Amino acid sequence: MDSFNEAWEIICEYCKNHITDVAYKTWISKIEPVKMDFAEGKAILMVPADFHRQTLIRGYMKLLNDAFASVFGEGIEICFTVPDEITTREQELNESMINADYEFTFDSFIVGSSNKFSHAASLAVAANPGGAYNPLFIYGNSGLGKTHLLYAIRNEIMKNNPEKVIVYVKGDDFTNEMVEAIRLNTTSEFRQKYRKSDVLLVDDIQFIGGKESTQEEFFHTFNSLYEAKRQIVLTSDRPPREIKTLEDRLRSRFESGLIADIQPPDFETRLAIIRRKAELLDMTLPDDVMEYIATKLKTNIRQLEGVVKKLKAKNQLYGEKITITVAQKTISEILNNDQPPPLTVEKIIDEVARTFGVTGDDIRSAKRNANISNARQIAIYAVREITDLSMNLIGEEFGGRDHSTIVYAIKQIEKNMAKDPKLKSTVDDIIKNIRDR
Repeated sequence: MDSFNEAWEIICEYCKNHITDVAYKTWISKIEPVKMDFAEGKAILMVPADFHRQTLIRGYMKLLNDAFASVFGEGIEICFTVPDEITTREQELNESMINADYEFTFDSFIVGSSNKFSHAASLAVAANPGGAYNPLFIYGNSGLGKTHLLYAIRNEIMKNNPEKVIVYVKGDDFTNEMVEAIRLNTTSEFRQKYRKSDVLLVDDIQFIGGKESTQEEFFHTFNSLYEAKRQIVLTSDRPPREIKTLEDRLRSRFESGLIADIQPPDFETRLAIIRRKAELLDMTLPDDVMEYIATKLKTNIRQLEGVVKKLKAKNQLYGEKITITVAQKTISEILNNDQPPPLTVEKIIDEVARTFGVTGDDIRSAKRNANISNARQIAIYAVREITDLSMNLIGEEFGGRDHSTIVYAIKQIEKNMAKDPKLKSTVDDIIKNIRDR
């Protein structure tokens, strides 16, 4: 085997086959192989934080030992490290990852009429955490800079207040971590991680909507931090009032601070973003090419940046002169690559299962208790809405149920939604969240 990285891919495959997808994505997928020392019989693995390390040690060591043994044989000692403990040499090996963080600063954020309010609010929070706007709720469509602002806040606070504990998490990951903490009986450590933070940054908070246990836990986390005057910053694709599956008590708390939106940038701002990105990459773009890109890509800053990066690569690797024709082809490639992966029945069932606190196996099973039956009917309805599968094929995906059963489930949900606006909001939110992913 040529490298530890190749061996690690095989180890990951072993783990995937022995635990749930949620467990793998939450804990194993975030491990990075650092070094294999055969002389000492040690494998060094990097994890994001000490909480992650302790969870692995407590709940996943047998799995990892078995996985390593399947590749290297018995006797390999697994050692975990976190970013602060990495040696200088290992820091150099991970330089590209570290440098990526430096891009997300206030200096590299282009301010225009579409985002100046959110930018100003973020600056104020970074300058005075817990004492300016708390909570700060930033919303807007994907690719407009919400995550950039979160990281800019984090980096600015870290620079000025290195002693502060800052936690960044995605809404989905908060749910997954909580589920695993319950399974492993580590809820105390889970709560400590979030409630001891000085600054909590949550990206895509809309994904906790509809999940009762997650909302309950986040409600208490929010209250604990807010009462201690710790800073909370949340982002979402929509304002709190439009997250229909959000509990009223959470919605009112999210609305109690400052709400700031980010709109798609106007032409002048898009042009400034392209020019600034080119400067950061130490490249020169002709004015007509920049104007062409700004005219064609109007709603997503990530796509603007992606085109500039790809033009630089083409120029460096292939010596292509940067022209409008080359830009046109590159835009087409970026748009094609930016298409979301196909939505599978598995993903739809997983989202519904998370929302109703059941498992995908429950939904496919013959179990008939009310909660599972309701989740199953909603999952069937969502599959019909999102995919092009026939009724017969949908039935096969749900444990071999026949055509009439699938039709009945769909009609039942349609009838119930017509009578129950809350149910309709829940189903609409589930479908929106699935498509957004």
